This record gives sequence, C-alpha cells and structure tokens, in this order.
Amino acid sequence: MRRAALLLIAATAVSSVLVVPLTVAAAPLPTSPVARVWTEPQAGYGFLDAAINAAHSSIDISMYEFSDSVTEQDLIARARAGVSVRVLLNSDYDGRYENAAAATALRDGSVHVAWAPAGTIFHAKYVVIDNHAAYIGTGNLVSYDYRSTRDFWVEDTAPTDVAAIAATFNRDFAGGEASPVASGGLVWSPGSTGALVGLIEDATSTVLVENEEMDNASIEQALTSDARRGVDVKVVMTSSSEWASALAGLERAGVHVSTLNSSQVYIHAKVICVDCTAASGVVFIGSENFSTSSLSYNRELGVVTTSLNAIHAVESAVESDYAMGRVSS
Repeated sequence: MRRAALLLIAATAVSSVLVVPLTVAAAPLPTSPVARVWTEPQAGYGFLDAAINAAHSSIDISMYEFSDSVTEQDLIARARAGVSVRVLLNSDYDGRYENAAAATALRDGSVHVAWAPAGTIFHAKYVVIDNHAAYIGTGNLVSYDYRSTRDFWVEDTAPTDVAAIAATFNRDFAGGEASPVASGGLVWSPGSTGALVGLIEDATSTVLVENEEMDNASIEQALTSDARRGVDVKVVMTSSSEWASALAGLERAGVHVSTLNSSQVYIHAKVICVDCTAASGVVFIGSENFSTSSLSYNRELGVVTTSLNAIHAVESAVESDYAMGRVSS
C-alpha cells in the first residue's frame, strides 16, 4: 500500500472536527503487453539480427555500448538496400572511445550515426523496426559479453508504445533535450525512481530482483520495508565489494541476498518480479540500474508488463540464479 489519506468529517453537533483514517488503494501501475521475451545468455542475439534483416523501411537503434561486427554488417546491408538506418550512440562517460570503431564502420557503410547529446549518459538499449516493433533490452550490443552475461530482451508491439519510443528517439537523435514520450508501461529515465519504488511497494507476497548495481537509497528502503512487513524478498547480484555495504543492510532487514561470482554468470540484468506465480504477477525489464545516476539523470528505458511470457522467463531465471549463488543466512 503506497498511499493513505485522512477523511475530515465536520461534526454538526459539536464544534470539533473528527479525523477518521481512510485507506485509499493505490492506482495500479500502467502496463504494456509483451509479445516475446529472450533470456540471455541462453537465447543468443540471433533474434535481433533476424529482425534487422527483415526490416523493410526503417531501423532506429539507441545503444550505450556497441561492439558487434555481425550486427554492424546487418545494419550496413539494410542501409545499402535502401532502408533508413539510424544509430544513436552514447558519447558520455568514455562513450566516444568505446563506440568509436562501431561509429566509423557504420558511417562508412551508409548508416546514419549520431552521438547522443553530451552531458547525459545514454544507457538505454532499444531497437525500433519499421515503426512497428520495439525491442527493449537490459544488455548492450557487445558480442564478447553475450556468452557470459545474464540479460533480457522483450518485443513490444503495442502501437502507442512503439510510437512513443520512436518519437523519443527522433528527439534524441536530433540532439534535443525534450522529455521522453510516455505510453502504457514504458519506464523512462530521467525520473524512473517513483515507478520502480512503487512497483516494489505494491508487493503483497514476493519480490525477485536482479540488478548490476545497488546504490539507491529509495530502492533499498522499498526492499527493506517489504521484507519487514513479511514480503519474501530475494535479491540476486554478482559479488562486488562496491555493493557489499548496501547488501549487508538489506540482509539485516530480512532480505534474502544471493551473490554469484563472475565465472558463473555475470548479472547485468535489471529486472523486478512482483508477486509472480504461474498465473499472474508484474514484471519490470529495462536498462535502469539501481543507482541515482541511472534513475535520475541518465536516458534509460524499461517496460512494466503483466504478460505471462515475461513473468515466467524472469521468475525462472532469477530463481535459478538465486539457487546457484551464495545465499545470505
């Protein structure tokens, strides 16, 4: 329960005012249907190559880090076939260095490449095909990470979602600083803290979390509050001294923490699975790390969904990773 209100009732027989507590149910978070889901590293990135190769009119990509020669050649081939191909690459936080080779190769191959506006980390990972389908991911297009990294991708074909993502891409590609376009269950940053905290606080029985980082007081407080009121909260991350203090604080509050070493699988996913069962639940999948920078300042994109394919994929992977890791006592 996220909100409560006080109902003030004037007493006509006396001069005082009675204050009566009234519980007001929180409005459910908006959601979007998800057509398909891919769990990495098992799925591989062939689905994305296939979508690119099938494009008829346009391909728009926003990517934090791009180093995949196969995908580069796919994009070049479509551009030379007359498809409008645009790629927006992060330039901040060493982005121009990390993405320089891809930018050069793509430009040489007739792809329209733009550097994201300076001063903002563009951490979003998404692809829009023919303004008909949007692929939203937690992983970068970095081929040497594919075999060792836990990530998820989803396909969103809801017309209003695709239009909102395309409109936001157009503004970002042009170098503008306008706010992203809202639609359905899309979760954009800057400004995603409230949506993710709200999702966690809505839990009644279970919360499953995987994230690369744990460095946001609001998220940590929401997870702590859930555990203290009896919600079964599990957090799965790759072991790192950087997050040890935050994870210890969660453990003290009753959160079950499982950490993996990077030789098992590197937890790069950013997912939340609330009250997930075989028949229902709510899932967030996106690029947002649990850090103040990611939630408050970066360009990020995720989606909240109740689609069972997403629920089953996330719940299965996170529970498996949890069992494989070192579980807190």
